[in-house]
Amino acid sequence: MHPAQGKTRTTRDLMDPARAAALHATLALVGAPPGPGDPLPPFFHQAHFWDARPPADLGRDGHPAIGDFIPDLGLPRRMWAGGRLAFHAPLRAGIPADRTTTIQAVSQKQGRTGPLAFVALRHDIAQNGQLCVTEHQDLVYRQDPAPGAPRPAPPQAPAEAAEETPLAFSPTLLFRYSALTFNGHRIHYDRDYARGVEGYAGLVVHGPLLAQLMMLHAARRGPLTGFTFRAHAPLMDTEPATLCAAGPRLWIRGPDNRLCMMAEAIH
Repeated sequence: MHPAQGKTRTTRDLMDPARAAALHATLALVGAPPGPGDPLPPFFHQAHFWDARPPADLGRDGHPAIGDFIPDLGLPRRMWAGGRLAFHAPLRAGIPADRTTTIQAVSQKQGRTGPLAFVALRHDIAQNGQLCVTEHQDLVYRQDPAPGAPRPAPPQAPAEAAEETPLAFSPTLLFRYSALTFNGHRIHYDRDYARGVEGYAGLVVHGPLLAQLMMLHAARRGPLTGFTFRAHAPLMDTEPATLCAAGPRLWIRGPDNRLCMMAEAIH
């Protein structure tokens, strides 16, 4: 067992309604944003519980440097690979909340493109002593891409979509979502870094942003009690995409029919 396994930390957030209103506007949602005491849409807690560090405490990618809470496993590239959530009770705007984060597992293995490291986190979010959300977050760390190395073929999206919604992502949208979630990862706003250092074709659309859009789509059918999602291939800001749904399954399809993210909603 890795020595970091079992580590915990708790942070408190005032759940400022202004952040929910800003995210509501950023996502171009209709209707009034949540006000004080109103329930937040699912996954809006991503705009809270910032890990604000001074510049000296950041890594080259703009994230808080690893080796403090998250262990340094010797691999520089970070990706949020997926997660699963259980919604026990609504989180409400303007009511202080506590989030306890636990490192549940740390592992390493050899993948098709080189060594990989996995860190599994559990976040328990409570208001007024009541557990509201349990979130499991899966992080993957990998090495820098070798120049000219071939990319593995991405999986193809399912063909049986019952609903299809076109999506587009501008650099402004990616910047605003990064700012609201205090996500300093440079692949989302620094095109030179994304291309030259991490080997992407452009700015990378945030995995949590894709998951957020799918959750909001699923929530139109009724309150969510759970949601799982898994990233399969990156999506660039220059690429049109499609949000697809068939029953409880949802996915994001890239312009070449590649599967970018798969999800399942539980009502």
